[in-house]
Amino acid sequence: MSEGKIARLEEAQVTGKRVLVRVDFNVPMADGKVSDDTRLKSALPTIEWLTGKGARVILLAHFGRPKGKADASQSLKPVTAPLSDLLGTPVRFAGDCVGRLAEKAVAELKDGDVLLLENTRFHAGEEANDAEFAAQLAALGDAYVNDAFSAAHRAHASTEGVARLLPAYAGLALQRELDHVTAALENPERPLLAVVGGAKVSTKIDLLMNLVTKVNRLFVGGAMANTFLAAKGVDVGKSLYEPDLLATAREIIAAAEKSGCQLILPEDVVVARELKAKAARRVAGLDEIARDEMILDCGPATIDALADSIESAKTLVWNGPLGAFEMAPFDTGTVEAARFAAQRLRERKLVAVAGGGDTVAALNHAGVADDFTFISTAGGAFLEWLEGKPLPGIEVLRRAPEKN
Repeated sequence: MSEGKIARLEEAQVTGKRVLVRVDFNVPMADGKVSDDTRLKSALPTIEWLTGKGARVILLAHFGRPKGKADASQSLKPVTAPLSDLLGTPVRFAGDCVGRLAEKAVAELKDGDVLLLENTRFHAGEEANDAEFAAQLAALGDAYVNDAFSAAHRAHASTEGVARLLPAYAGLALQRELDHVTAALENPERPLLAVVGGAKVSTKIDLLMNLVTKVNRLFVGGAMANTFLAAKGVDVGKSLYEPDLLATAREIIAAAEKSGCQLILPEDVVVARELKAKAARRVAGLDEIARDEMILDCGPATIDALADSIESAKTLVWNGPLGAFEMAPFDTGTVEAARFAAQRLRERKLVAVAGGGDTVAALNHAGVADDFTFISTAGGAFLEWLEGKPLPGIEVLRRAPEKN
């Protein structure tokens, strides 16, 4: 990560100021209405802090993938009613995020008012991080706050470009996310265990390479473990794996050994001839997998070994399911491991941070999401942070170190 202190919202002087706030309102919709208001709720602390200080709050957000053109089906207008209800105050809406409509709406704001601008992705300049478009956005405000960690890995006009043109700060939700992921990976209480699952090694090469240099133990599960097993000479039958990444898997294994990270792979597996609900299945040792069988979950001995690692760990970072958790009974490994971690959390013997779309779904499926110390819904940004990559929307908030 770059040097420099991230400027925090509490440092800002905002009374009477127009404050542009980048939020994540890319929320699930059903029949034109918000069906899950989690992301709206996460923005409330920052909005309420600003309005409480007498700021004029101007919300920037994207929705969907309109590809740089206005599309009524991807308008943010349906967000205004539920957001107004949550805030207990009317939220105004402007039919564009730049130009005459936006300028008029901003000019009409009074101290403490909240305005939501239309989808920033209705303009091609957003994803291109076009300097002229960023300048049009910046002209609407006196200060900028990024409160959308989930969009911080993208160098877009509303996440990075505008922050170069105005005094820029991290919002309260963004700070909370950064504080938790930093504590988990950069300054953790050890032993530090990482659990990484999912389908493909190819999507997590950088993640695994970074983790083996930072964690004490790394457990690899899910279909991606099959590639590691194949790299070690195991016949994985007709299991999903990536034959072109066997050399990469061996490189990761060697990197773990070099850095003193204990790499843990399944030692037994649950196999079936087809992936379907209630399919005939059996537990197999690694030398017992038939050519017409596929690995669909971790076996009981593997889960016991993982539980032992969780029990001895002080900090846990989790990304990805350990099997085909969407379909019972192949959710057993993920559910049992998650519930064991939750038990340790309830006993206050573990700090656990998790993130990634499938991870959130898996932990909700196991009924333990509320037990985890922190669950990031940021998806790609969370992954890139774990990979050790700088996030443009965060880096632009850093102030140069003060010289003595």
